[in-house]
Amino acid sequence: MLLQAAGLALIAALNPSALLAVAVYLGSARPRQTAALFLAGAVVVSVVVGVAVLVVVQDAGLNIPTHRAPRYGLRLGLGIVLVAAGIVITRRKPRQADPARGQGIVSRMIANPTPRGAFFAGILIFASAVSFLAAVQAIATARTSLELTVVALIVVVAINVALAWSPIVLYLAAPGATTRYLTAFNSWLRVHGRTVSVWVLVVAGGIIVGDGIYGLAAGR
Repeated sequence: MLLQAAGLALIAALNPSALLAVAVYLGSARPRQTAALFLAGAVVVSVVVGVAVLVVVQDAGLNIPTHRAPRYGLRLGLGIVLVAAGIVITRRKPRQADPARGQGIVSRMIANPTPRGAFFAGILIFASAVSFLAAVQAIATARTSLELTVVALIVVVAINVALAWSPIVLYLAAPGATTRYLTAFNSWLRVHGRTVSVWVLVVAGGIIVGDGIYGLAAGR
């Protein structure tokens, strides 16, 4: 259970927007405070969503062995959503910058880094990770003790926000080198971020779809 959940959380952690945001925040006027609050927002929303999914799955009885089909059907649906999102992004033409229309709320928070804005950016960026939902579902549907469930959720949350906390740790150890590498990667990501996002969505969705199909087939 833990290995499967950790693998799904690792897929969820491949979030280009998170790395882009933390790179900007670590280069801001108050790098430690701003990046720390971004991490705090990411952790808060991950814990809240994780606990909510645990409660909903268990209240719905999807952790009962006889409900194997519904829980793997849900996982299959989550995977299809990810693949569909990747296809939509591929077919949609990149929008040209239009000063009259302005930027999205997350883009504005990243472009104008403040500690408060960073906290809410962390919430918004990590609130909609479908792969993370699948990871928590794997925990919720396993027949384990409460203690092991809590430990598994902590591990999954830590993996999910890895691109938020790992650059901060590197920055604290070597601020100069970390800033240089993040700045260079930030420039690359702004150019190729769309392609990276599509690949992450499609690959992650394909893995979750495969897991859902395998689970449904194995239950026959």
